[in-house]
Amino acid sequence: MSFLQKLSLRRKEMWLLVLATIVVAVMLVNLELAQGNELDINIVILIGGFMAVFTIAHVSMCIFAPYADQIMLPVAATLNGIGLIMIYRLDLATGYSTVNSQLMWTLVGVCLMVAVLVLLPDHTALSRYSYLLGLVGLVLLALPLVWPASGVNADARIWITLGPFSVQPGEFSKILLLLFFAQLLASKRALFTVAGYRFLGMDLPRLRDLAPILVVWILAILIMAGENDFGPALLLFTTVLVMLYLATGKGSWLFIGAILVSVGAVAVYQVSDKIQERVQNFLDPVAHYDSTGYQLSQALFGMSWGGITGTGLGQGYPNMVPVAHSDFILAAIGEELGLIGLAAIIVLFAVFVTRGMRTAMDTRDSYGKLVASGLSITIMIQVFVVVAGISALMPMTGLTTPFMSQGGSSLMANYILLGIILRISNSARRPVITKAQVEA
Repeated sequence: MSFLQKLSLRRKEMWLLVLATIVVAVMLVNLELAQGNELDINIVILIGGFMAVFTIAHVSMCIFAPYADQIMLPVAATLNGIGLIMIYRLDLATGYSTVNSQLMWTLVGVCLMVAVLVLLPDHTALSRYSYLLGLVGLVLLALPLVWPASGVNADARIWITLGPFSVQPGEFSKILLLLFFAQLLASKRALFTVAGYRFLGMDLPRLRDLAPILVVWILAILIMAGENDFGPALLLFTTVLVMLYLATGKGSWLFIGAILVSVGAVAVYQVSDKIQERVQNFLDPVAHYDSTGYQLSQALFGMSWGGITGTGLGQGYPNMVPVAHSDFILAAIGEELGLIGLAAIIVLFAVFVTRGMRTAMDTRDSYGKLVASGLSITIMIQVFVVVAGISALMPMTGLTTPFMSQGGSSLMANYILLGIILRISNSARRPVITKAQVEA
């Protein structure tokens, strides 16, 4: 098939990327005018850089994955673009200059996505290295414990410093561990469906079959306790539980998981001052407004001021929220774009996850189904936890918003995740060539 034929297959993706570029450009121009600034070279650099990055992504998709889903990349691009705009808006308010580095990390992330498509012609090849991937994932997860302290986010040891760059290896370890568990569930599925006991009308698995999930639970708690960061442990454990349910169809796994999460949460609360502070802030952030509750209180004030329609892009004070460019970027969007804008962001994530689950349904092999569904579910859980945290529906966890929050580690990991799903999607949607067609 020629390149032009492949290009014609992905017209929908092309036009959706053009639409995403228009949305980003209009929002950026509106922001500058609202701030009373002239349209200078910075606007050209941001819009031109955005167009160049996703032109590379689109052309690469045409060459290496012409049959893959055509919705997911434009949705990721739109989320990424809105994140760039909000980071730029915060730069204008604070005097910092972080948007250019975020654009650079976007390019690096897209290049990693392309690398996945090039180096991984068949997703089933990953299953042959599942135990190695799991081991590397655990090493990356624990690496900050033995790495010299970097001073970045000093209350949690989740970063390692490599020269001028700081990397959060846990962002990559979750992908590797999910690939490991997908293979474990695909190859040992029969063990997880064997009923050992019956309790409250549910068939519970045998104790020896609980070993893998117990190992995950214990290792995650121990490592995250050492790093004083429990958000990734919650994300990984919950994702694995849902994957178990999808693989077996047994609701008893969710029941067991709920018990383990509850026990783990109580244990962590007893030993972690950080978690105790976050729970207290969740219960009454305004009571601790002058100390640990300041960030959440300011976020709630801002979003309540924004209301349904928002204060308008560039017309609020999202810079009043500490670390708004990272953990609380959705709070900044809720203030200036209102409930309508925040709901639109959530809908985009819902579309992304839905397309990922559709890929899982279309995939013929069990391993591909579990990988695609697991990676999609981890995005869904992460967004839910972030939205619940900024709105005080649950304690904050420190997780970032995929594709939107400032930070290279998160962007790179999420584009790798996207690349794996798109590779699976291409395999699932590729037309089956029959023997008669080959002979003809």
